[in-house]
Amino acid sequence: MGRILNVRWITAALAILVLAAVCIALGRWQLHRLDERKARNTVTRTNLAAAPAPLDQILGPRGVVGDQHAWRTATVTGKYDASKQIVLKYRNVNDKPGFEIVTPLVLPNGKAVLVDRGFLARQSSELMPQHVPSVPGGEVTVTGRLQRSERGGHTSGGTPEDGTARLINGPDYAKVLGLNLYDGYLTIDKQEPANDAAFGAFPGPEIDDGPHFFYALQWFFFALLAVGGLVYFTRQGGRDDKSEDDEVVERSEARAGAAD
Repeated sequence: MGRILNVRWITAALAILVLAAVCIALGRWQLHRLDERKARNTVTRTNLAAAPAPLDQILGPRGVVGDQHAWRTATVTGKYDASKQIVLKYRNVNDKPGFEIVTPLVLPNGKAVLVDRGFLARQSSELMPQHVPSVPGGEVTVTGRLQRSERGGHTSGGTPEDGTARLINGPDYAKVLGLNLYDGYLTIDKQEPANDAAFGAFPGPEIDDGPHFFYALQWFFFALLAVGGLVYFTRQGGRDDKSEDDEVVERSEARAGAAD
């Protein structure tokens, strides 16, 4: 019986130690994510403070918006192609549901960049916006914030279908629209001629450390609880075993006295 109990105790102790190790690993992962977020915040602050520059000057020949370009202000001049406009569904700005309107801006060199022209709050339960502001004709100059192509897996709506999508993704849009698109997009800050007043402005980035530090503390605390519980029950089990041994000795002595 004692051998079975020892096997069970060893199994339980190993399980608790594994659980504690997993908690520690998760805590370290949250600290790693905190470091990544701080690094990203530094890049964002630098880009927000940088002066506007031409799109090609920022991106270079590759034409790919990377993490290092997020929220950088770029300027670009071209003509909107309203025939290839995309309505983004299921978007939220400041906790308000609605739509965003993405229109390709074709540049003089033949390339094009996706421009998120703005947000239209949903009216009642409409599935599509009742009115989409028309694009200005002729040449326009857009000053906006660079953003990476949005990605969310194969079923997340990154490829336009029937003029709608759920994400903005340069390579996926290029396959459908037949345009030589930059990998990334611009959100409008300013436009000449001016953007339609019906569009709502986009909020700026969230620059904070997020909850990662407190999540890390929670995981480390869980690990401490697991190890502390193991120590407590080990000591408690030792005391119980000692009490049982003392009881056995007392019984033996009592029997010996009775025999005398």
